[in-house]
Amino acid sequence: MSDQFGVVTPLLRMALRTEPDVFLMRQRGREVAAAVGLEHQDQVRLATALSEIGRYLLGVVPTPARSEVLFSVDAARAVLAVEVTTDLSGRQERQLSEVLAVGRLVDTFDVERRDPATVIRLTRRIPPAAGPLTPAQLEVVRGKLGSSVARTPLEEMAEQNEQLLAALEQARAQRDELARLNDELGETNRGVLALYTQLSEELDETNRGVVALHAELDDRSVQLWAVSEAKTRFLANASHELRAPVTAIIGLARLLVDPSSDPLTDEQRQQLELIRGSARDLLALVNDLLDLAKAESGTIEPAWSDIELRVVFGQLRATVAPLATRPEVELVVDDPEPPAVIRSDEILLTQILRNLLHNGLKFTSQGQVRMTAESDGSTWTLRVSDTGIGIPTELQERIFEEFYQVPGKSSGGTGLGLPYARRLVTILGGTLHVESRFGEGSAFVVQLPVRSET
Repeated sequence: MSDQFGVVTPLLRMALRTEPDVFLMRQRGREVAAAVGLEHQDQVRLATALSEIGRYLLGVVPTPARSEVLFSVDAARAVLAVEVTTDLSGRQERQLSEVLAVGRLVDTFDVERRDPATVIRLTRRIPPAAGPLTPAQLEVVRGKLGSSVARTPLEEMAEQNEQLLAALEQARAQRDELARLNDELGETNRGVLALYTQLSEELDETNRGVVALHAELDDRSVQLWAVSEAKTRFLANASHELRAPVTAIIGLARLLVDPSSDPLTDEQRQQLELIRGSARDLLALVNDLLDLAKAESGTIEPAWSDIELRVVFGQLRATVAPLATRPEVELVVDDPEPPAVIRSDEILLTQILRNLLHNGLKFTSQGQVRMTAESDGSTWTLRVSDTGIGIPTELQERIFEEFYQVPGKSSGGTGLGLPYARRLVTILGGTLHVESRFGEGSAFVVQLPVRSET
């Protein structure tokens, strides 16, 4: 047998004509559902749905008319189907769907016209735990149903009452469980609310602390700026005040040792030379302080122009070579490959490179001081390397601090050259860093954009 839903196997047929048949249809529905493996609650739901339909049909269908009930199974789809064939008008069909709420008790509930009759179809899925139903098993189910004895309406009513009581007990248990869960949820909500309140208070306290910290940092920034400004002004003023007397001392000492002046004893000449040397050192310190103060004040404005690096390298080679007085140290200035043009400030760039070459010569006792330049198209890398003793890793950033000198490396300098050089490089839009391994020499690397103008 087959229909639009697939191949089905009929299990049981019965007629619905009188009130006792309603109880019988309910009994048969429960028995069929149990036989194919539906769970107890699903058995009760299907029996209740059939009972409701039976009562409705007995009230609207004329007594002589007969309704037929067919129980069948679609084994391929694991579906139990019940079809009630009856005779209803169009209005009665619509009322059936509106009046009865049996659709909630089954998986599908359909009312359709199959002239000249009306077919009411209910289905319920067979759970996978019931296992596949083979034709042989269905034949056994059909035999058991055929030999089943019909109960009296009173017996079926008693069974229905027991089922209702069981359902009420289950509902009561579910209600108690729901109440317990609601209590637990309420307790949880109170805990969450308390935790949320605590976290909110802690967050507010933290925010107030952060605001206070920011305010303190702002105050400290203002104080640091004021201290930095005061230091810069002090360096500039002190340097200006010292420059004149120091220059005068150098000039007077030069006059005293001049051959045209009164003759001096050897001891006097030696003392005057010491005075001149000390004054020159002091003047170099004053000049460094002036340069550093000017760089820190932000008043240095680069004079941007296109510079030919080969010309700058040639000038440095000529002016710095006389300082390489040690025969054990060779000064090498490699001209960059043409074209070697950079947009920068020629005076500032020359000061930076001269400073780095002077440092290399001061701290190299033997070997070589070399300056090179190379470009990748967007950046010029100027490197001044030496074969000195090198700088320990932990001190490589400290050498760029003002007045700091590496312990054990006496050069007679002020410790201001490298900080000043880095500030000038920053003004030109570049960076200055050192690459060094202790005992293997150092390399000071200046990186500048090929074209930079701010």
